[in-house]
Amino acid sequence: MNTRKIGTEYEERAAEFLEGQGVSILERNFRSRMGEVDIISKDGDVICFVEVKYRKGNNAGYPEEAVSRAKQRVISRTADFYRMKKGLPEDRPYRFDVISIMGKETVWHKNAFEYVPY
Repeated sequence: MNTRKIGTEYEERAAEFLEGQGVSILERNFRSRMGEVDIISKDGDVICFVEVKYRKGNNAGYPEEAVSRAKQRVISRTADFYRMKKGLPEDRPYRFDVISIMGKETVWHKNAFEYVPY
């Protein structure tokens, strides 16, 4: 199975997990020239930009550790573009989450990182 197919499978699993928590999925695989965000969701009144990471085991570290500072910057820039494109007000609450999937365990890291400026 190729990595894109595996990624899509686990992004689907993450979306189902979030929906089971009462979260609304707004977009999946939102792409712009700035980069990509796996899932954009709404948790109550908060817009969430969610990165999904999967590992079969912890030999390569925990999945959430793979969200590097550079990746955080890409997600932050893409979030800026999304908010501008959708005309969301500056004071609309938002956060950056990571869904970590290792084996059969799914962990939702709310507010996993702060906005990373350019």
